[in-house]
This record gives sequence, C-alpha cells and structure tokens, in this order.
Amino acid sequence: MAGKAVNQDERRDSERGWTFLTNHGHVLLCVSLSEPMTARELSLRVGITERSVQAILSDLTDEGYLIKSKAGRRNVYTLNPDGRLRHPLESGHTVGELIDALR
Repeated sequence: MAGKAVNQDERRDSERGWTFLTNHGHVLLCVSLSEPMTARELSLRVGITERSVQAILSDLTDEGYLIKSKAGRRNVYTLNPDGRLRHPLESGHTVGELIDALR
C-alpha cells in the first residue's frame, strides 16, 4: 500500500473530526502556497465540495483577504498578506503572518 502511514494518534484525531484550521484557513493556505488552482482542485485538496470552495473564495475575496483577477476564462486568486485576522484574540496579526507561521 503506497502513501503515508497513519499512526494511532493521527487516526484518533481524524475520527474526532476536527482540525486546528477551518476550511477557510485551509483554502487560504492552499491559495498562498501553490500555483493557481481551480475550485475543483482546491475542493479535492481541502476535502470539501466545489460549491463550498466557491463560497469560501467569495467570503475571502469580499473581506479583502484574497484578490481576484482573470487569466483568460479562469479566476486567479492571490493572497493579500496585509489583511488583519478577524477574531479579537488574533486581530493584532495579519494573514501573511499566519501563512508564514504555517510554512
């Protein structure tokens, strides 16, 4: 069987169904780390529906965390690293700082 072996702790965590980042965080991270991906590619990478990815991209664009541009017929999203995190506990930090910490 090919692929990464999953240890017992990882298996227990996945059975609980939670992670430290939200789907919004996962999409933001994917957009910042790779070549432009389609909504379908993002959905496969994050593990959510394409429709959910489209809603998240819209949220992140509307709030200024992502900048949307056109490349032919495709929408291309780039990170705005200066966007402030939303929760009061993190509001002193930027999206760029979060992404840097996760790299």
